[in-house]
Amino acid sequence: MTRRSFLHIPLVLTLSLVFVMPVRGQERPHVVVLATGGTIASTYDEASGALRAALTGEEIVAAVEGLSDLARVSVEQVANVNSRDMTPAIWLELASRANALLAEPDVAGIVVTHGTDTLEETAYFLDLTVESDKPIVVVGAQRAPTMADTDGPRNMLNAVRVVVSDEAMGMGTMVVMNGQINAAREVTKTNTLDVETFQTLDFGLLGVADIEAVRFYRAPMRRQTLGLPADVQLPRVVILSEYAGSDGRMLELLLEEGEVDGVVVAGLGLAHVSSPTLEVLRKVRDRDVPVVVASRVPTGRIVPLYANNVDLLNIGAIQADNLSPWKARVLLMVAMTVTRDLDRLRSIFAY
Repeated sequence: MTRRSFLHIPLVLTLSLVFVMPVRGQERPHVVVLATGGTIASTYDEASGALRAALTGEEIVAAVEGLSDLARVSVEQVANVNSRDMTPAIWLELASRANALLAEPDVAGIVVTHGTDTLEETAYFLDLTVESDKPIVVVGAQRAPTMADTDGPRNMLNAVRVVVSDEAMGMGTMVVMNGQINAAREVTKTNTLDVETFQTLDFGLLGVADIEAVRFYRAPMRRQTLGLPADVQLPRVVILSEYAGSDGRMLELLLEEGEVDGVVVAGLGLAHVSSPTLEVLRKVRDRDVPVVVASRVPTGRIVPLYANNVDLLNIGAIQADNLSPWKARVLLMVAMTVTRDLDRLRSIFAY
């Protein structure tokens, strides 16, 4: 079957799941959906022969049979982009609306619909910047609504089930897909196409939204909230990737142009860098630009075992613990709105 014929399948509009029961004897909780686009909102575009974010949040919600039995759902369209085009400006808008909405007694929680490419970064940003104990779930899909096996409606239904669960209070921002609940700080996308792509490789799930109930089995222990100042502007933080033969030249060029507020290094192994890159990072630190070293290895934390680790510590680099480079970038961006003091930044990453 060609790619074109595979994608060009009539829109799937409803989903029936046996565990969805009407709420009786009590008012349904109010859940707000903040829609941003992504595969969960994508339809087949004839002109390009590919998927493109097009459905509104209202249309996504309307496609989920049984959702109105769980909650009173209202929708706000924040953006409608594929998540490759997610930006810090949209993050700020999401965080602002989430903080405002969750301050309302009537709102039980929030669901953010999102593309999967950068979903984990948005989720972690919200986990750091939303100050309410009420739950936020970021949800997406690996199969578009135009595919016969679309997972969007099922994921959307489970997202709302988690939000209205009593056990979700205080769990922060979560990612709910394929019936699995993961913490924003820990979860990562592990497969380009599989529906079970979002996993916590080191520590496992927080819980499940299975055919019978929502169940939590552990809590995220390393959460922190760093409230954003009013009218904040997020700093420009770049990621430098290390590889065999890397020399840091691209970072040096950015530094010369004055376009860097902070640097995260996707280092080798235990966050190691080449000798030429180390010299470039010395220049970065000479300008008091914060440097955070993370690892491109998908699991494990950083400890100062080798001389290279000590060299990096001696120039003032901050270790990212077990954060991925892209999660470390999110934390550095948020932390730098609170402080530029190196010791305080280090304590935030060690939290």
